Amino acid sequence: QVQLLESGGGLVQAGGSLRLSCVGSGRTFSGDAIAWFRQAPGKEREFVATINWSGGRTYYADSVKGRFTISRDNAKNTVYLQMNSLKPEDTAAYYCAARAGYCTDDNCRYDYWGQGTQATVSS
Repeated sequence: QVQLLESGGGLVQAGGSLRLSCVGSGRTFSGDAIAWFRQAPGKEREFVATINWSGGRTYYADSVKGRFTISRDNAKNTVYLQMNSLKPEDTAAYYCAARAGYCTDDNCRYDYWGQGTQATVSS
């Protein structure tokens, strides 16, 4: 069974940091672009960041640029999202997703999705 599993969420104070992980299983994701999305209660899902298969290209939403860093370790079939200088408005469920090609358009479709991990930032 092909799966993406997120972990690393939790409760942190404003200004703090969290590191999210997205581990793939069932097949290798080393050739795929991986993205992080988030969804806060009552809000639509929004794009956070994406990384291409090699890690050489990354793209971020303006709201997280300079604070979040996406990276990957293909040997571990894992993508990370380092979140620094967290704000209460970063509170959301964070999801990773995979697709065959790197895409930064608004309507990129992803083939695999994880179940999400909750990140809560207190003020």
